[in-house]
Amino acid sequence: MIRRGYLMLLTGLMAGLLLAGVLSRAYGSIGGASSIGRPERIDLVFLLTSEKEGWVNAVKPLFEQYFYRKYGVRLNLVLHVTGSHETVNLMLSGSVKPDVWSPASSIWIPYFDKKWRELHGNVSIVGDWYPVALSPLVLVGWSDIIEKYNVRGFSDLYRLARSGVDFRYGHPDPLLSNGGVMALIMEFCEAANKTPDQLTIDDVRDPRVLEIVKTIESKAVYYGKSTGFFGAWAVDAGPQAITFFAVYENVALSYAAKARAKWGVGLKAVYPQLGVLYSDHPVVMIEADWVDDWKRLAARELLLFLLRPDIQQLAQQYGFRPVNPLVPLDESVFNEGNGVLREIKSKALKPPSGEVLEALFEIWTEVKNPGV
Repeated sequence: MIRRGYLMLLTGLMAGLLLAGVLSRAYGSIGGASSIGRPERIDLVFLLTSEKEGWVNAVKPLFEQYFYRKYGVRLNLVLHVTGSHETVNLMLSGSVKPDVWSPASSIWIPYFDKKWRELHGNVSIVGDWYPVALSPLVLVGWSDIIEKYNVRGFSDLYRLARSGVDFRYGHPDPLLSNGGVMALIMEFCEAANKTPDQLTIDDVRDPRVLEIVKTIESKAVYYGKSTGFFGAWAVDAGPQAITFFAVYENVALSYAAKARAKWGVGLKAVYPQLGVLYSDHPVVMIEADWVDDWKRLAARELLLFLLRPDIQQLAQQYGFRPVNPLVPLDESVFNEGNGVLREIKSKALKPPSGEVLEALFEIWTEVKNPGV
């Protein structure tokens, strides 16, 4: 499990310092005097991914009320909700100019930064960023099959395929879903026996690595737009339709008991022994000319608000693990009866570079099952 105490200490310290600096410029004296004036209303544009939509919609009115009570300024949190890859495309095209951005995973930050710099003369708009919730990518399967074949990671799918075991595999399309990207990263990492941050472009193009990934993908029967589809499909169609699928942990949480009730056997999450790649849902400060001091202040206040213990507790009801160490893990949610572990013992993995991520997108058409 990520060392949440250290993470929160660092986050709180840095965010506090950043907030203090912005406050001194934007808010001025206790009376509210400011060189730029105090606005009557702020529209804070928040570009985020769909997994967080339920949680953030619940938080939105609470944060808007909090900000008004504290600053006397009406704030409207304007939500633009889509997939992680699409958030990048929208920013690169200029279709959406967010004041704050939250992809599903920090793996997108170096990729976006690289692409933005290429378009804008090596100038970045990525500011400080901090995770606000955790949801690891897991390999989910039917518990009896997982135990029978001792499946402990993605490399075991290659072992089963090579030994002639019949199974059906699935994950979202990496070009459409962050969950699909993370699944592809983990397949390449286990094939190369390297962590994501150690992965190189040469590894991605290594014929031995490609053979392993192609063999795993040859068992794919569906590439969807989202991870949630696979949990619902498993419950509806049963073990004959889908055997293993790579999804976020909250999918196992949502569907394990339903699968057991219908099919007599539950779904179980496997946390790869190589390590776990987290959707850490970073909140990223955008440093662009359309973000004024008051919006910078509001963006940092949003970050701190999402880290509050009560808001982190609320996140657990949507399947997210808290990053704030003051918030205990809700064991009524995170337990083996729900198909997941309370304590994740596999180490947390760092994301790959933007160059490697771009290479994975390019190689995807070569390794995917062409019949799907």
